[in-house]
Amino acid sequence: MTTFNVKLNDKNQGELQLMVDGLQAGKMDISVKENLLTVYHTEVNPEHEGKGYAKLLLNELIDYAQSHLLKIVPLCPYVHLQFKRNPEKYNDIWHKPKA
Repeated sequence: MTTFNVKLNDKNQGELQLMVDGLQAGKMDISVKENLLTVYHTEVNPEHEGKGYAKLLLNELIDYAQSHLLKIVPLCPYVHLQFKRNPEKYNDIWHKPKA
């Protein structure tokens, strides 16, 4: 069974955790400030690689951002690459600072 947990400390920094059969299989390091959700890093444990879990984490991140009316700052290379590959899919939640 696959579940997700968002764990934030009192500074709104923490993780989006992917749990598989009660054990953590992967995570995204995140922080929330005002209306921005910044994602710094995506990690899937080696024994769970190749199972599409990074994509599951990304989908959950998108759902979380949309349900909390947040824009995503994709500092994580994986998330940034997915946003760049599919801008039409993510434009509504992708925070792009004005130059």
